[in-house]
Amino acid sequence: MRMRLKKWARPELESCPFYVGEPDALRGKWRQSFANPALSLHVELGCGKGVSTSQMALHEPDVNFVAIDINYSVLGVAKRNVESAFSGIRPMDNIKLAIHEIELIDRMFDENDRVERVYISFPNPWTQRRRQSKHRLTHTKLLTLYRAFMAENAEVFFKTDDDELFKDSLRYFPDAGFDIKFITYDLAREQGITNYVSEHEKMFMDEGKPIKALIAVKI
Repeated sequence: MRMRLKKWARPELESCPFYVGEPDALRGKWRQSFANPALSLHVELGCGKGVSTSQMALHEPDVNFVAIDINYSVLGVAKRNVESAFSGIRPMDNIKLAIHEIELIDRMFDENDRVERVYISFPNPWTQRRRQSKHRLTHTKLLTLYRAFMAENAEVFFKTDDDELFKDSLRYFPDAGFDIKFITYDLAREQGITNYVSEHEKMFMDEGKPIKALIAVKI
C-alpha cells in the first residue's frame, strides 16, 4: 500500500545530518563518509519506514548502515524512527538514509565501497505478469549489479512472505554467482539467526504467514 504524501518529510530530511540527498556523489566513497570508516559497511535496499533499520543500527554499533528507499514520505518516517530509537542512548553516527532508485544502484556504489552485507526485506514480488520479474530486487540482473560493489564473501540476507518470489529467487542467486548457505521457510522458528523485524514482517506474522528467508554468499 502506497503511503500518503507527508509534506513535512522532504524538508525534515534535507535538514537531517544522516540523510543523503545526492547519493551518487558518494559513489566509491561511502566508507569515508562515516565517522568511523573502518567499520563494516551494510546496505539495506528498500528500508521502508525504518522500523528494523533503526534497530539494526542501534544494536550493531560496529557496523555502518546505508538504508535506501525511493519515497520521501517513507524516508521521512524512517528518519523519525531512527531518531526515536537512538534518543538518549548514543549519537546517530553509523546510519545514513539515502533516496535512490535501486535499479540504478550501480550509480550509487562501486567496487571501492566493499559492502559486506546487503539486506532485501519484503520487496515487491512482481508476480502479476512474468515479464515484470526483471524488476524484482532478487532478479539475476539486479543481483549482478550488487555483486559489483560487494566485498569478497559478502552476504545477501533476503526475506519475503511470497512463495513464488522465494522459489524463483532460489534460482536467481546461483545464476548470479552466489552460494546459498542458509534457507528457511519459517524464520520465526529458527535459532541462532539475528533478525530485526520490520513493519511488514510483523504484519505478516500477525496474520499467521510464515516468513521465508535465505542468506547467500558472493563466490
